Amino acid sequence: MTKRYQSITNKIAPVSALILLVALWAAICGFGAIPAYMLPSPAAVAKAFVSDFPTLMFHSRVTLSEAAAGLGAGILAAFITASFMNRFSVLYNALYPLLVISQTIPTVAIAPILVMWMGFGMAPKIALVVLTTFFPITVGMLDGYRSADADSVSLLRSMGANNFKIFRYIYLPSSMSHFFAGLKISASYSIVGAVIAEWLGGFEGLGVYMTRVRKAYQFDKMFAVIILIIIISLLLMLAVKLIRNAVMPWERKGAVRN
Repeated sequence: MTKRYQSITNKIAPVSALILLVALWAAICGFGAIPAYMLPSPAAVAKAFVSDFPTLMFHSRVTLSEAAAGLGAGILAAFITASFMNRFSVLYNALYPLLVISQTIPTVAIAPILVMWMGFGMAPKIALVVLTTFFPITVGMLDGYRSADADSVSLLRSMGANNFKIFRYIYLPSSMSHFFAGLKISASYSIVGAVIAEWLGGFEGLGVYMTRVRKAYQFDKMFAVIILIIIISLLLMLAVKLIRNAVMPWERKGAVRN
């Protein structure tokens, strides 16, 4: 009963905070503290969300396809890079500082260059998503590889195991929890990266639609797009959590016992 009560309490707290935030937003708009053309009311945003729902779904499919392609390529690139960096210390020492430096470059500064190089199609959007999602997964997997038990590695080597078997049975399982932690971050970043790239050029997508409604000063529709992006990001993070529970059921059972 105590655990069930704690679980209910943990769920009530964020819902209450969200309700309080929306109520405060409605109060500010209701008292006219901020003009409606600058901050639309929650009711106006909800109305815009419902009325523009088919259009939002059309543009969200484009953004999701860009995010999915970029995230998939980012995962593959991160897995290969982290695995080679873990295997060869020279690569680790050479590439890790470059990975850190790459994160100091603002995404908004990279996007125009990619658009200039690749045009206004999907290519620059996918490339920006790859750059955005690559770092968290790579660093997470590197931390996971380095958390592997050295005694287990030595034991397998003494039994004649080759590098591939050591990687499969020791390093890869050790990196899974770190991989999914990085993937949860990258999944939300993928949507943001695609939208930022769409701001600077394109014909379809949530970023393109957001730019159009902003130029038309339709801020209720702009807020509706922002809310949709938040919902999509949360759903992607939930999907990562469900996949993690399916791939690593022992961790979920351990958490329940604790």
